Amino acid sequence: MKAVLCQSLTGYQDLTIESVTPPEPGEKEALIDVKMVALNFFDTLITKGKYQFKPELPFSPGGEMAGVIAKNNDDSAALKAGDRVMGYPGWGALRQQITMPASKLIKLPDAISFETAASLMITYGTAMHGLADRAKASKGDLVAVLGAGGGAGLAAVEIAAALGATVIAIASDQPKLDLATKHGASLTLNSSSGDLKQSLKDIAKQNGKPGGIDIIYDCVGGDLAEPSLRALSWGGRYLVVGFASGDIPKIPLNLVMLKGIHLQGVFWGRFIEEQPEDYTAHMQQLLTWVEEGTLTPHIDAVYPLAETVDALDRLASRKAQGKLLISLG
Repeated sequence: MKAVLCQSLTGYQDLTIESVTPPEPGEKEALIDVKMVALNFFDTLITKGKYQFKPELPFSPGGEMAGVIAKNNDDSAALKAGDRVMGYPGWGALRQQITMPASKLIKLPDAISFETAASLMITYGTAMHGLADRAKASKGDLVAVLGAGGGAGLAAVEIAAALGATVIAIASDQPKLDLATKHGASLTLNSSSGDLKQSLKDIAKQNGKPGGIDIIYDCVGGDLAEPSLRALSWGGRYLVVGFASGDIPKIPLNLVMLKGIHLQGVFWGRFIEEQPEDYTAHMQQLLTWVEEGTLTPHIDAVYPLAETVDALDRLASRKAQGKLLISLG
């Protein structure tokens, strides 16, 4: 079978496509014929050894996928060969077949495509965990999303809107802001124009929040972090999700103290290990929202396996709007 392999930690540009031996599922595992894989920013980091997880070489990137069960060695998982599923292996999905614990697979409704399912787990799961579990976002909250045009930010826009919040989409150009508006943002702000802190404070005041923003969802980091944090209200919640800018900011902790801020880490990969029942409930809620039309994951492009490096290059250069997918047929 064909697989994308990372054979040295020199970056995604050096990924190769090789023929490898098909895997065999172990006890309690299922073998999945992979149909669609969604790419994420961490795929560019894991190939450099700069992500939280560091798999042994060689490995395949690709953290989320959708496919069809070819074989199931776990009778208790209520899944059978031929069932359409989505799953989060963490890495390793960019190959024609993978094995996973059957208990971690989510069965797909017939109406949901492989493209949509593969796009749903990491970014929407992270947004659901961050906004619903950590920040307790609800109707009346004013939520600002940094990097709102990318896959992670766009998912946060949709989830925040689904939870009843008013969403400010923050992005670096108008096309991304327009896309965020189509996906639930009520307000927009170009991050490259003017004083971000003051602009956010002005928007908050104009929308009945003279104290500032209630929640910041930050998957960008870098220079946008501190001015965003300074725009929070008393008791505001700052969600640390990721660092797409490539720069991990250093936050003055006196600001956290003086504003009574809740600085909250959002690490979805750890969450699903620590709280598997909550993870499953979140996935079922996301699938229900997709069926109802509440969520509509935006797919920027679908690439063949042979063009994985090109797809990752588009992702790394921050040209993608929404999700980038790899089709395995």
